[in-house]
Amino acid sequence: MTQFDILEKSLQITFDNKTLLENVFIHRSYLNEHKQYHLPSNEKLEFLGDSVLSLITSIYLYKNFPELQEGDYTDIKAAIVRTESLAEAGAELNLGQYLFLSKGEEKGKGRTNMNIVADCFEALVAAIFIDKDFDTAYAFVLKHLFMNKLEYIVENKLYLSPKSRLQEILQAKHKVLPVYKTVSEKGPEHNKEFRVSVYLKDKLLGEGTASSKKHAEEQAAKNALEKMA
Repeated sequence: MTQFDILEKSLQITFDNKTLLENVFIHRSYLNEHKQYHLPSNEKLEFLGDSVLSLITSIYLYKNFPELQEGDYTDIKAAIVRTESLAEAGAELNLGQYLFLSKGEEKGKGRTNMNIVADCFEALVAAIFIDKDFDTAYAFVLKHLFMNKLEYIVENKLYLSPKSRLQEILQAKHKVLPVYKTVSEKGPEHNKEFRVSVYLKDKLLGEGTASSKKHAEEQAAKNALEKMA
């Protein structure tokens, strides 16, 4: 019984190439301490997995949400394949427990590190694609990443920026657009800080601070949405 038997059982996928599956979990830090190890890091698999995941997401959106525009697809894809989502899916599969890490990464809680687990999930997608086929990788992503998440993101328009979401809500409820006002602008030219408030007519809805006016407006909209929730 190999260390990956439990994982294969939970995935309901049995790998023909066990070495390929092992390669999914070789973090580059491990090779710094084990220079003669017989496998490279999982970075090439991660690179391929990112592309496979992008294609799977694009196909799924095209097939299931024909009413949306290309720009919507781009925003939805960014929302579902972001690091946090991939890390969450990876954590649900307990991918962290299989990682080959350096002692430093181990002490630094690398097994629960969001970026490391997200990269590992992408590497696993690539390994499934190589060892099986595209359809198997597609089914895996639907089950472990999209299920109960992608539809929720689309239905609640969570893929929209805070400014866009706030505008939609205010237009639907009050038939008016939010108004953004720069309250203060301070600091040297290379290190500015903008403070912006957003209003519904004369009512203050939210405030935000950032290094650019655009980002401060997004923060103000986000603050307004949080208060309205």
